[in-house]
Order: sequence, then C-alpha cells, then structure tokens
Amino acid sequence: MTDWPHGRHVGADSVPAYGWEGVSVPRGQGGASPPRIGWLICWMSGTLLSFIIAALSVRALSPQLSAFEIMSVRSAGGLVILFLLTIARPDLLEGLRVRRLGLQAARNVVHFVSQICWTIAIVVLPLATVFALEFTTPAWVALLAVPFLGERMTLTRAAALIVCSAGVLTILRPGMEAFQPAALLVVVGALLFAITATLTKKLTETETTFAIMFWMNLMQFPLNLAGSDPMFILRLDASMALPLIGIAVAGLSAHYCLTNAFRCGDAMIVIPMDFLRVPLIALIGWMVYGEQLDVFVFAGAALIIAGVLWNVRGESQRNMSRAALGRSAIQPAE
Repeated sequence: MTDWPHGRHVGADSVPAYGWEGVSVPRGQGGASPPRIGWLICWMSGTLLSFIIAALSVRALSPQLSAFEIMSVRSAGGLVILFLLTIARPDLLEGLRVRRLGLQAARNVVHFVSQICWTIAIVVLPLATVFALEFTTPAWVALLAVPFLGERMTLTRAAALIVCSAGVLTILRPGMEAFQPAALLVVVGALLFAITATLTKKLTETETTFAIMFWMNLMQFPLNLAGSDPMFILRLDASMALPLIGIAVAGLSAHYCLTNAFRCGDAMIVIPMDFLRVPLIALIGWMVYGEQLDVFVFAGAALIIAGVLWNVRGESQRNMSRAALGRSAIQPAE
C-alpha cells in the first residue's frame, strides 16, 4: 500500500498538506492557480511514476525475496535516504523528538501489516485489480473518521461508501467462478491503511512529516527483519540492483511527490489525476506480464472513483459553506 500524504483527508480543504518540515501550506478555495498547474502536473507525474516503479520492483524481486525481505530493503533504503537528507538539510533534525512514541508505534504496526498485504497482493493478483481496490482507502478513512476523529456521518459520506462498496463487489465478484480470495488482502490492506491515515492525522498535529517517516522506517525495519530469512542478504546480486533501488526510492518519492501535489492544488484537482494509476498500470500489466484487461475491474474502479469523487465534492462544498458562514459572522454591522 503506497503512502498517501500525511494529514491527507477525503475533503478538499479540510486538512492541510505538509512538506518535509510539517509546515501547513494554505490553499485558496479556487484550487490551483495557473502558475502552479505546471508544478501540479510535474508532481503528479512523479507520483504516478513512483507508484508504478514500486509495484514493478516488487514483481521483479518476488522470485528471489519474500514480502518481508522486500519490505526490509524498503525500510533500510528509506533510512539511508533520510540520513543523507539530514546531511544536506540538518534543520530537519529539529523536529525529530522522542514524543508520542506510543501513537507512532501503533500507526507503524498497523501500516506494517498493510504493507505486507499490499506486497503479497502485487505478486499474486493482476496489477490493475490491486490498484483499483487500493482506492477504497478514502472511503474507509471517511468511515473511520466518525468514531476516531469525532466527525459526522453525513448523507454524502454514507452514499459514497455505498457506491464504493458496490465497486468492490463488482471487482471481487464473490460466489462466482472469477472470485479471487487473494483480492481480500487488498481490501484488508486498504482498511488497515485507512486506520494508518487516521492515526497519522493525529500525529501531524505535533509531528513533522520527516519525523513520521523516520519513525516509520526505523520501527518497521526490525519487524520486517523478524519475518525474513536472516541470510537473505546473501541472495542479493547485481542483477537485482534496479528493483532494489526502485523499491527503496519509490517508497519515499511517492509520498513526497503526492504531498507536494497537494501543496499546488486541492483534492478536487489532485485526486482525479491520481486515479490515472488504474488505466496506466492495467496497460503495463497487459504489455509486460500479459495480464487480461478485465472489464469488471474497470467497471468496479469506475464505481469506486465515482464514490470517492462524490465524497470529495461534498466535503469541498461543506468547507466552502463553513468558510462563507465564518466570513458573514465577522462582518461589521451596517
């Protein structure tokens, strides 16, 4: 399950996007301004490329390495990259304090299980199926925000959840010959990642993005090693260099590019561009691995996308209404 930006929510402007320092970047109600459209396209291109590289790297490494071993490489590579960043940017260490470790640990254990589910699914399922089901995460976040964050279950959110659920059932087709039990791994992974996103939202109140990513890689590294063959490093060779670098770099770059995309435009612009992952990965799966283009996967993906966009639109309108009420409340009397 590839990381979404920390603090990201299904609403258009309900949660700020954060850079490395965890500084909130305000956005206007009108979405991205013309000068930022170019940067938005640039960052989203980097995001799409990172997601695809991560998936292809997992596929390339799976014949030699287990899911735990692949994720060990990702965690170790992430720590190395973050260490190099601190050399170039020593100020990043200012936000790296030992606090809220209990919440950090809870988030990272849940995210660890989610990552393993995603990695196994990438190996055994068509890539388009994994990516389509992965987009149920925003729907799960909207549902979990009610008990965990005290948010209200609106009619729009409920309807969007129903539409997304219909999309999941269309892809899974339970009870039919085409049903693939392994696809449930993606659904479970998406649910666990939604829990991760909910816990992350709490962490962004006090923690920088760099700190969250540092503790994530540091805590998950021993967990991944515990499930790995102690001697797996001896199986690494020069022929695996590109996918090894790919899984380490893409794991961080996907997060960083998507975060910066949200700094250039609101969710109503960014999320639809993110959905381009489904047709792109389906085309790559067909060209590289001979995977069939399943009409049910595209139909289900369309329902999931419609549900998510419906919810995003509702959140955006609700936020604009609140802003309008706030402005009217402070207007001086005539």
